[in-house]
Amino acid sequence: MIRSRGENAFSVVNVIILSLISLSMILPFIHIAAKSLSSEAYVLAKEILLWPKGFTWMSYQYVLTNKQFFDSFTNSVFITVVGTLISMALTVLAAYPLSKRNLPYGRVLMLLFVITMFFSGGLIPTYLVVKEVGLLNTLWSLILPGALAPFNLILVRNFFLSLPDTLEESARMDGASNWRILWSLYIPLSKPALATISMFYAVGYWNSFFQAMMYITERRWMPLQMFLLQLVTDEKTADTAVLDVFRDITPETIRAAAILCVVIPILCVYPFIQKYFVKGVMLGAVKG
Repeated sequence: MIRSRGENAFSVVNVIILSLISLSMILPFIHIAAKSLSSEAYVLAKEILLWPKGFTWMSYQYVLTNKQFFDSFTNSVFITVVGTLISMALTVLAAYPLSKRNLPYGRVLMLLFVITMFFSGGLIPTYLVVKEVGLLNTLWSLILPGALAPFNLILVRNFFLSLPDTLEESARMDGASNWRILWSLYIPLSKPALATISMFYAVGYWNSFFQAMMYITERRWMPLQMFLLQLVTDEKTADTAVLDVFRDITPETIRAAAILCVVIPILCVYPFIQKYFVKGVMLGAVKG
């Protein structure tokens, strides 16, 4: 197929623009990585750009041997894994009946979910509810209040709607129950959508820190993002830690190493989900 001059020009401009956008996202990570691997003198002299100087692993050694980092990492893994499982269970169990056109008051129920996307109970009432049910200073306070996201529910429901009705009809003729149809038909056929939504939930739980600021006051329950926030914003604490443990690295290199240690684990999940990502989102948005 012969492409016109305008199409070729558009492709070139498109590649240039996307390349610049990609560089604007990648270069900060390269800079942080270079800073985390550089020695004190070069970092203080502001000589680090995209390549480390005075190569050293001591910043990572400090971060990875820090007990608070290990505790926070364990908390974040628990929140992400358990939270994602709970959220996916609630999302699927809510999306399946809402995808049935003959569900009584189905439109009303769907409207109630959609309304929560625009109006919420408010910060203070939410805090009071979490406090009254005894979830303060527990990891469950970072999981249960936001366990079901209406947007993700809509995506899964729309994906279920895109599945042929004849599959369910044939299953019912064989005597399959709703649970059997959901487990044996809908879930296996919905892997792209479920993998995509799982990624949405996992990234949300991993990156969440505002809820921890509201509900967590004990350091032993602090998630990884809260640890990183305190490390980045509290220069006095960082300086003291460096002086006490490693005298030849700076708080700046420790922060850079901590940022990468927080980002890399969730980045490692993307390659396993990538093949489902685009397909899951697009198919979930076909029908309404």
